[in-house]
Amino acid sequence: MMCKTNFLATLGLCSAGVLAGCSGSAPGKPRPNIIFIMSDDHAFQAISAYGQGLNQTPNIDRIGKEGAIFTRACVTNSICAPSRAVMLTGKHSFINGKVDNMLPFDWNQDNFPKQLQKGGYQTAMIGKIHLDGLPQGFDFSMVLEDQGAYYNPDFLINGKKERIKGYCTEIITETALDWLKNKRDPSKPFCLLYHQKAPHREWLPAPKHFREYTKMHFREPKTLFDNFEGRGTAAKTAEMNILKHMNWAGDSKIYPEVMDELGLKETWKWDKNAFQREVGRMDTVQRAAWDSVYQPIIAAFKKAYPTMSKEDLMHWRYQRYMQDYLGCIASVDDGVGEVLDYLDKNGLTENTIVVYTSDQGFYLGEHGWFDKRFMYEESFRTPLLIRYPREIKPGTTISKLVQNLDFAPTFLDYANLDIPKEIQGESFRKLVSGQSGAWRDAVYYTYYEYPSIHMVKRHYGVATERYKLIHFYYDIDEWELYDLEKDPSEMKNCYNDPAYADVQKMMHQRLADLREKYGDSNANDQKYIDLYNKALKK
Repeated sequence: MMCKTNFLATLGLCSAGVLAGCSGSAPGKPRPNIIFIMSDDHAFQAISAYGQGLNQTPNIDRIGKEGAIFTRACVTNSICAPSRAVMLTGKHSFINGKVDNMLPFDWNQDNFPKQLQKGGYQTAMIGKIHLDGLPQGFDFSMVLEDQGAYYNPDFLINGKKERIKGYCTEIITETALDWLKNKRDPSKPFCLLYHQKAPHREWLPAPKHFREYTKMHFREPKTLFDNFEGRGTAAKTAEMNILKHMNWAGDSKIYPEVMDELGLKETWKWDKNAFQREVGRMDTVQRAAWDSVYQPIIAAFKKAYPTMSKEDLMHWRYQRYMQDYLGCIASVDDGVGEVLDYLDKNGLTENTIVVYTSDQGFYLGEHGWFDKRFMYEESFRTPLLIRYPREIKPGTTISKLVQNLDFAPTFLDYANLDIPKEIQGESFRKLVSGQSGAWRDAVYYTYYEYPSIHMVKRHYGVATERYKLIHFYYDIDEWELYDLEKDPSEMKNCYNDPAYADVQKMMHQRLADLREKYGDSNANDQKYIDLYNKALKK
């Protein structure tokens, strides 16, 4: 039986839907609330619902079990700020202008939260957005400055800076719950963007999880020692190898003084500074808890290091990476559970859309790598799980190519609002509810931030359910073609294989069609090369 409070809240929401001109809603049914959960750099491989066996995420998994899981969700540009700009606007990077992490984002352009506000929704943005300027389209915003910090982070609360003591993931969850419980207007439908910093680099877990995860040993990927035979220049020259390119202090958590004792040189110029910046933010209690666990780990490494081979070091660094990365995800999963429990206890589950995703995929040792940026699968693919009991059957699996380009039109569709014609994505509402099986059979991808950290070359490409064609340009001119059915790990470029001549021709045509459809061109490529080089000179 619905309690009196929840009945009144539901009645209020229903009224709000009618007053807002909800022409598409059935009589007596309020428009759905939306909770859009996005983490940063959360690989699909690190969600147990995807069956990789790496870790357990029971609360995130629950969204898929009670709703749908997408197995080929992907991004248009695998890097943080551009991905979020695409998510907000429903437009490709070369249209919304945020092609890389350097160029500015124009908040004055339209976005889906603005449209929801106009349609009668109350909106909030809590956590990480990584776009400069005061967020527009939100009645309340509490966002991290830039990348944010794991411990005692600084937030911009409706534009005013404030440092909040505690662990970032937990603070974001607590603030989201407080907004849901105490700050929102129960007479209006709501849209909450609940976005975590974790598990973004430098991967500092909370005490309750680093005590547990630093004791764990994780299965290594088969391609950890990949030598890139069969691939082109781009893969061979990228700087994201766990052994060669991770920071010793900032990433592997080797104390700077131990680095000096062992003669370990900084991998990047901010290596030691990253450690001091992140661990140095801790108060005395937090630091004591950290040192009690990490000092013995580093002491054992210090003792073993003189006799360790390069292979030994790679094994050690991979485990250190996974322990901290997956430990960060454990707190994200805890928060998802708290939010789902709140919805259950307050009668909001039935009429609330809950989405869990990440701003892009991430390498967890595949090909020896960490980070993202490439159009290769681990970077290109992203987790996507959605629950909406009114329309989505539990246990649904969607294998179609859905992109972050599609969030904006999908949310507007669920809210029964018009989708602006300039939005380039498509609503997947009917796809996920089973009302329609019609969907795109190819997606378009771009990447621009080069030369820069990790040195992933500029490229664009097209992917179908089976094949992927990539063009690396700017300082090289190389094409790669992959057969994902026969080569899911993308170990062999078959672009010049005579057996794939017809596939190559077909994929070139698909690429040309999509570049025309979305309005991309060689002129766009050169435009953003020029803007990037100009920004580098400043």
